[in-house]
Amino acid sequence: MSDTVTKGTKRSSPRPASAKAAARERKVANRRSQSPTSKGRANKANKKATSTARKGAKAAKTAKPKMKHAGKRTQAVRAKKPTLVQTTKTRSALSAEAAALRAFERAHREFARGRFAEARDLFRALIERHASVPEVTARARTYLAIAEARLHKDNNLPRDPDALYDRGVIELNRGRYSVAQEMFERALKRQPEAAHIHYGLAATRARLGSISSALEALERALNLQPSLRVRAQQDQDLAPLRNEPDFERLVFASR
Repeated sequence: MSDTVTKGTKRSSPRPASAKAAARERKVANRRSQSPTSKGRANKANKKATSTARKGAKAAKTAKPKMKHAGKRTQAVRAKKPTLVQTTKTRSALSAEAAALRAFERAHREFARGRFAEARDLFRALIERHASVPEVTARARTYLAIAEARLHKDNNLPRDPDALYDRGVIELNRGRYSVAQEMFERALKRQPEAAHIHYGLAATRARLGSISSALEALERALNLQPSLRVRAQQDQDLAPLRNEPDFERLVFASR
């Protein structure tokens, strides 16, 4: 007996099971593609791909090109290599500086020995011959000025040792102890056995605070003229020496 169909209704033919399953899968896939999680994963993948591409481009830019011919220098290296003219100039400058320094050392030795006339002539020759080395010639001019000043001063000083001693006493009384010491030392060069000059030098060095050298000069003076002990016992210029054991031994010991 056949089934009856209700009037006004349509009877749809059933879909195959495989078609329904495919439709459901497409629907689920569409929902997943539209979800935030899927979009985030896609964006992350795109960013990673972009970053990788940028790194590759940067590496390609910074990579050093391979040299076509092994053993040959590049043009940049050849440009930095000094030319023969530059090397020759450098060697010439070093040679001139070395010669100027040797000349300066010779002049300075004479200056240190107190031979100011010889030092003056050597410094003048250095400045004239080595003008291309300004660092050395500048120092030479300084020493030249000092040497000339000392020579001028020496020409104005008395030659007689007694006159130099008198000048030293005047400077000592004025409190110009360094000048007084120089006068006494100059006098002793002309009269090394003068006890009174050694005594004046001892008093000056005591005022300058040079205790050891003052005691040496005083001992020399008392050995040459023992009667100076009486003067030394009351001399205020020797006051800085009074607390020294050697002063007691030299001045108050019986001879």
